[in-house]
Amino acid sequence: MRLLKFFWWSFVAVICALVLGLSGAFLYLSPSLPSVEALRSIQLQIPLRVYSSDGKLIAEFGEMRRSPIRFADIPPHFIQALLSAEDDNFANHYGVDPSSLMRAATQLLKSGHIQTGGSTITMQVAKNFFLSSERSFSRKTNEILLALQIERELTKDEILELYVNKIYLGNRAYGIEAAAQVYYGKSIRDVSLAQMAMIAGLPKAPSRFNPLANPVRAKERRDWILGRMYKLGKIDEASYQTALAEPINASYHVPTPEVNAPYIAEMARAEMVGRYGSDAYTEGFRVTTTVPSDLQEIANKAVLNGLTAYDERHGYRGPESRFPGKTRDAWLQELSKQRPLGGLEPVIVTEVSKTGLQVLTRAGNQESVAWETMKWARPFLNTNSQGRAPQQPADVAQVGDLIRVQRLDDGSLKFSQVPGAQSALVSLDPNSGAIRALVGGFSFEQSNYNRAMQAKRQPGSSFKPFVYSAALDNGYTAASLVNDAPIVFVDEYLDKVWRPKNDTNTFLGPIRMREAL
Repeated sequence: MRLLKFFWWSFVAVICALVLGLSGAFLYLSPSLPSVEALRSIQLQIPLRVYSSDGKLIAEFGEMRRSPIRFADIPPHFIQALLSAEDDNFANHYGVDPSSLMRAATQLLKSGHIQTGGSTITMQVAKNFFLSSERSFSRKTNEILLALQIERELTKDEILELYVNKIYLGNRAYGIEAAAQVYYGKSIRDVSLAQMAMIAGLPKAPSRFNPLANPVRAKERRDWILGRMYKLGKIDEASYQTALAEPINASYHVPTPEVNAPYIAEMARAEMVGRYGSDAYTEGFRVTTTVPSDLQEIANKAVLNGLTAYDERHGYRGPESRFPGKTRDAWLQELSKQRPLGGLEPVIVTEVSKTGLQVLTRAGNQESVAWETMKWARPFLNTNSQGRAPQQPADVAQVGDLIRVQRLDDGSLKFSQVPGAQSALVSLDPNSGAIRALVGGFSFEQSNYNRAMQAKRQPGSSFKPFVYSAALDNGYTAASLVNDAPIVFVDEYLDKVWRPKNDTNTFLGPIRMREAL
């Protein structure tokens, strides 16, 4: 009896000591703990996105890729996969799982160093939003106290929503929606069960279980999570076996602009940074421009076609580089250093025949370039003269030449070259002044310089529409006579004389206004 009493009172003493210790820690640390209420209004870092007037994505700017998702939109299978991997007792505990903490403490005593933190999802929310990643007992105590507060203030659904939108999942993806887009190119609502399990396995170690960097480990982690789901009764055997058999099909996806308007995107970015500073990249701003996607695409084609036609009229300047006698692998390595410019793809000539060229693309494919697309390529001599017209493909290109081709609408390739000239285009709505289309140069990748906005040009003929429209408004017609005669302006103060003249140094006398224009 004495021994039983001793163990009983020892047990009571230990429990009291733990209660007093936790109470003292709470009283000591609680004044410095942040307010959990702030979680309800917290602003997640979301990139700046620029859209056309019809709602198509032009560009995205920001270090963190994040697309917040509501709890109601998260697939149930993903929630089950996440809880199976991270916290299968989430629905039953109050922020802290004693069994997990005891397991972590046992591992610490056995190994002498921290292996796992025994954290619940609620504790991870506390750490991710309020604390650092430092491994210390004081930080863990704060984490526990915050988790208990969070459970009192928020519902389980709200905690899960915060968690899935905050966590880092590799490759600059923050949150499950961004991860689904980065690894599979679609929304979390559209991925398969196996893909959900793959994403659910990333929070533990985004680099170690990354399906792009470590597909073998990622598959092991995925299959373990699927096994946990099956063991816990979250999925049936047929779904389990189907998911296990699915191959690792993750690949890197970047946000793909739906409209090719990089100069517009840069103008919007500069304006937003000017207004909001670095917050422009993190506050989730959506900028809608006045540019319709269809008019911008027409403008892009106009500049491309106009510059290409102008350039072809002046002849072919030869290949960008030559790599004769190299192997296919060496050619692919050289092509990997190149990038498309203005829609013109780099290729290397692998064969020259009477009907055209065989070329190697950056993707490693062999494709044909027809002789009919090469007949314009007379050698460039100078701005005003070209050499003899080519009679066969061998007169234009040789094996090993790095050239440019344009992919036509039917998928065929047209022989081309990067234009030596530049161009710009601006289309404005005359009623509101809104920009409807803008192109600042042949290729933004080639040059970020926006010739439509940044160039300082002489007025030239740009004043003619204003002068002649004023004449039309005052009764002139295209048949009205105007006198093309010499005129002299004298500045008495500066003692200067200006005699404007035509480009040909001639004067035509009375001429129709259409001819004058």
